[in-house]
Amino acid sequence: MRIAVDTGGTFTDLIVEDDAGNLRMHKASTTPGRPLEGVGAALRLAAEAMHIGVGDLLARTQMFIYGTTHALNAVVTGRTARTAFLTTFGHPDILVLREGGRADPFDYGLSTPDPYIARSLTWEVPERLLADGSIRTPLDESGMREIASSLRAARVEAVAVCLLWANVNPCHERRVRDLLAEELPGIPVSLSSDVSPSIREYRRASATAIDASLKPAMHAHLLGLQDFLKESGLAGRMLVITSRGGLIDAEAAAQMPIQMLNSGPAMAPVSGRFFASADCSNDFAIVADTGGTTYDVSLVRRGHIPLSRDTQIDSPTGRHITGFPSIDIRSVGAGGGSIAWVDAGGLLHVGPQSAGADPGPAAYGRGAGHATLTDACLVLGYLDPRYFLGGLRSLDLGASREAIERNVARPLGRTLEEAAVAIVQIATENMVQAIEDITVNQGVDPSKAVLVGGGGAAGLNSAWIAQRLGVQELLIPEMGPALSACGALMSELSTQHRRTWFTRSDRFDLQGASRVLADLQAQCASFFELAGKAGSVQLSVEARYPDQVWEIDVQLPMQTLGCAQDVRAIEAAFHSAHEEVFGIHDLTSPIEIVGWTATASVRLHDTLKFMASPPASDTSTATRRTAYFPKVGLLEVPIHRLESLPSTRTFDGPAIVESAFTTVVVPPGNAIRRTMTGSLIITQC
Repeated sequence: MRIAVDTGGTFTDLIVEDDAGNLRMHKASTTPGRPLEGVGAALRLAAEAMHIGVGDLLARTQMFIYGTTHALNAVVTGRTARTAFLTTFGHPDILVLREGGRADPFDYGLSTPDPYIARSLTWEVPERLLADGSIRTPLDESGMREIASSLRAARVEAVAVCLLWANVNPCHERRVRDLLAEELPGIPVSLSSDVSPSIREYRRASATAIDASLKPAMHAHLLGLQDFLKESGLAGRMLVITSRGGLIDAEAAAQMPIQMLNSGPAMAPVSGRFFASADCSNDFAIVADTGGTTYDVSLVRRGHIPLSRDTQIDSPTGRHITGFPSIDIRSVGAGGGSIAWVDAGGLLHVGPQSAGADPGPAAYGRGAGHATLTDACLVLGYLDPRYFLGGLRSLDLGASREAIERNVARPLGRTLEEAAVAIVQIATENMVQAIEDITVNQGVDPSKAVLVGGGGAAGLNSAWIAQRLGVQELLIPEMGPALSACGALMSELSTQHRRTWFTRSDRFDLQGASRVLADLQAQCASFFELAGKAGSVQLSVEARYPDQVWEIDVQLPMQTLGCAQDVRAIEAAFHSAHEEVFGIHDLTSPIEIVGWTATASVRLHDTLKFMASPPASDTSTATRRTAYFPKVGLLEVPIHRLESLPSTRTFDGPAIVESAFTTVVVPPGNAIRRTMTGSLIITQC
């Protein structure tokens, strides 16, 4: 038995996979500031559904997989450790200067953001390496011990070390770590040569600073969860979801917590890729995960999930590039709990503020006066107030109507229904813009993709999103309300090793490149040995045309390099990747390779069913409810139960499909059918 948990800002999703491969999904409210309470509540729901105790449930669990936004929230809110930054003498302003320029070059009113670590907590280490890794100035160990004394006096709680060219030769950084361990025992240290051994000084420094600042809090959080689970009866292995869409042991995650920045959302494209292929035979998918707080969008292109080192994260000191490879996810403050409000100029906004889990939307009946997307859908008749979360919670329709009337309808001079429709439309447009940022703005035509709707609120307006984008097929998986947790069960144990080493294709150093790949392969072999299981290795390079500023990642079509023909194969792969990203390529130009990466993966699962109940084979029995639709008004529509919807028929909209965890709205002019895997496919008539 395996359990996967994704702790979001509003709900904690939990999926249990039994020994036969069947899945059971559960949702519990997340307690702000106390995420372990949400995990405990979800475990109790799962145990009750199986008519056993939590201890028995965990005793049967061989693997507990955990995803959380705890690391991200710590950075966003500034609840990180007091961290020192150590860099090479003469270069103390790496985090201050960043990459130069302003976020908006045309806005002269923008001020320069503060560095992630204050300049007052920066120390210059007496040493210097050259670009080839040779030592120009040896490390002054006595000077380093004096720095350690200053760190002790400054009462720092963590230390980030980023020395020039440590990505080529880490000897000085490792010695600094050893000296700090002697002088400051118990203080966690992050090295740039471990966290992000790649070129671009600011990004390497930023990644190291973020990682170090998270270590005390994430170490306590993960160990606290591990102790809680063991005391509750868990005898199996605890794994953690990473931002790259893989799994690592909890101890490894605590040692490098930056891997968990996008821990939960990173799994949505993993499961989205599976369902798009299984249900629509499409290897091009837009995966949209609609939670209570955010709307997270990612891509699957030709079955590949793109990674990015350009991920930015907000903190009280400003926006910072993480500099760490993670799945390319764009997030906007648009979800079921997004608050609708009218500004002083009379314009309606939805989000980015969210009512969260507590107090939540007005419909939760906790005295909150917020009008949210959930309240709008309740007022329009899309949600059944008695069947929210399968009846575990009742919604207060009167509170929703009063909140929308007071906060939106009266200020805009609109009827209640018009105001509710406007909330849905504004939220829809916000979500469309997020999708266009990751598709149209990158030269990708969204109409050729399948839109995979995940998250408990996905079904409320995804049909309108698909219509707005020209998408032909909208896919709502049965396990979609817990899309990220489902992806965790599909993912693999993985690690990534990187090396900076430069060569050109027109004067390729075959012997040097082979040596680099052999070192990376040896590191992967050590990982397989620790995992106790064989796996696969994917090699890639960071490459560019000469004089280009930025590199692109290119997967290598081979495992070893043996001859000039292999170099030509690398060139061909680069030209193809460059054409896909930029729309052009130059077959006459050589390429420069600056970085090498090996990703090792170990498969943890067999074929899974990924469905909670088989589609019905007979006719559906539907009740009816009055709902309000734009440009049409009030209509009496059939209400189908997802588990009783047959896969042998297509149903025309308008209609509403309900399950214990989601509601799918099918507007007029759309049709819906259920696949053999239990997913819903919505198409335009």
